[in-house]
Amino acid sequence: MANILEQILATKRVEVAAAKVRVSAEALAERIKDLPPTRDFVGAIRAQLSAKRPAVIAEIKRKSPSAGLFRAADDFAPARLAAQYAANGAACLSVLTDVEYFGGAAEDLAAAKVACNLPILRKDFVVDEYQLFEARAMGADAVLFILDALPIAEFLRLEASAESLGLAVLAESHTAAQLTQALRLKTPLIGINNRDLTRFETSLDTTLTLAPRVPSNRLVVTESGIESRQAIELMKKNGIFTFLVGGALMRQPDPGEALAKLFSPD
Repeated sequence: MANILEQILATKRVEVAAAKVRVSAEALAERIKDLPPTRDFVGAIRAQLSAKRPAVIAEIKRKSPSAGLFRAADDFAPARLAAQYAANGAACLSVLTDVEYFGGAAEDLAAAKVACNLPILRKDFVVDEYQLFEARAMGADAVLFILDALPIAEFLRLEASAESLGLAVLAESHTAAQLTQALRLKTPLIGINNRDLTRFETSLDTTLTLAPRVPSNRLVVTESGIESRQAIELMKKNGIFTFLVGGALMRQPDPGEALAKLFSPD
């Protein structure tokens, strides 16, 4: 079976090389100078947890390699979706900007940013520092580091760059080895992806197995496969209260209403 993550990363490297030709890193840096400070991604999550509420990072995406198309083009409005999520209890947003595999765009994130006051994660596949400048320029407040994508030495360097840009980092792992590397980063946000990105197979046992290895001064974010109240309760019983949820919401006619229903305390 082909390694899907490797395919995505190969495509991403080509895309980044082309983007550097269109707009230089220096030009992006100039744009960033005039931007307001980033919104506090980590703080928004901690505020929800302090209020004894689950902290939900609600995702906006058109499609995925595993699930196909979530919404038709005429029913995909990032600004509307962002407002719906904000009105229904999301702590933060995640917006896919990968074009080839997830149908995302920088414009999706920019539209979501102006439609709400929530901090926003740029959900993409970081392989180059240039993408951090892109993320900041398009309005992101946080970026995703997939620990299987680059050596840890690269991510340590990229984390310092992200910090200088005011970007929070969500460090994502799927295996014990990746988690060990993720914990070398300073970020408090430790994502555990229940989906194996090499094959796009999903198991909630991934979080249940890896979460106990995460020190209590970090925040575990469980990602992928959170599609039912039962899954949420299972995570809560195991001390996990921060969730990144996408597909379960994007499939519904009103994703904001679906968010409220999925995480309702009743």
